[in-house]
Amino acid sequence: MIRVLIERNVAPGLEDYYDATIKRTVSSVVKAPGCLSGESLKDANNPGRRIVMSKWQSLEDWNRWFFSDERRQVISEITPMLEGSEKITLLELTH
Repeated sequence: MIRVLIERNVAPGLEDYYDATIKRTVSSVVKAPGCLSGESLKDANNPGRRIVMSKWQSLEDWNRWFFSDERRQVISEITPMLEGSEKITLLELTH
């Protein structure tokens, strides 16, 4: 099992639009094969910083979603709202 942490910085004034878009995305992601859960969070101390956390059965399941046409579509919608690139961290349990 892996967890995926995606960090993004949303341009000022676009936070509500981003949140609405990402809400649809998380709904799609959790239906993807191998996805166990997903949630979108905002930094309480930084109004433009957003985090997406998801849990996947395997790295292969994540990669299938990551390279899917559906994810490419979502990324094309949110990229114009971002300041800089998203940062993706893949995490594994240590025990």
